[in-house]
Amino acid sequence: MRKNYYKIGGALVASLFLLIFLCNLIISSSAEGKTFNSLEAVPKNRVGIVLGTSKKLIGGLPNPYYTFRIKATLELYQARKIDFVLVSGDNGTRYYNEPNTIKKDLISKGIPAEKIFLDFAGFRTLDSMVRAKEVFGLNDVTVISQEFHNQRAIYLAEKKGLKAIGYNAKSISGRQGLKVRLREYLARVKVFIDLLFNTQPKFFGERVEIN
Repeated sequence: MRKNYYKIGGALVASLFLLIFLCNLIISSSAEGKTFNSLEAVPKNRVGIVLGTSKKLIGGLPNPYYTFRIKATLELYQARKIDFVLVSGDNGTRYYNEPNTIKKDLISKGIPAEKIFLDFAGFRTLDSMVRAKEVFGLNDVTVISQEFHNQRAIYLAEKKGLKAIGYNAKSISGRQGLKVRLREYLARVKVFIDLLFNTQPKFFGERVEIN
């Protein structure tokens, strides 16, 4: 009897790893040729959407993922690869506001305030992509985040009718990078669950024109 339990348990674990592998493979493959590390190679789009993250890590240290996304956004704008920036992030409480924080840092780096638009309801990548199309009226967009995140965003965008490419902010190695990548594997499984159940953004709201 115990051997049967071990066999069932082993089969479930193997199935789980296979599921994670397939979800990861599908998303990575679908984004092939659509993410760019080179500023010269990335095509121009009118709007770049930078995906929010916290500015500080737990403990108060700077979050390098945030820092590198700010840098990548600035690079695109200065190279005239984008004309406007849409900042999409979490504004869940009065004490936590990713879009406003990112906007302030972009302005301090030289991007004019009138070139920056805020999506305060980008609670998840799915929300950010759907709202970019349905609320902000975009058909084409350059996603600005780390490559693994860009790949997932591009897959979601195209499933929702938004044509997307990605400009890859510098990623992180070491223990911190490993933890984020492990979470990413699970997030990629969640993509297919959301698509299966046609999960919608938490909020939509009135249409906003970027010009």
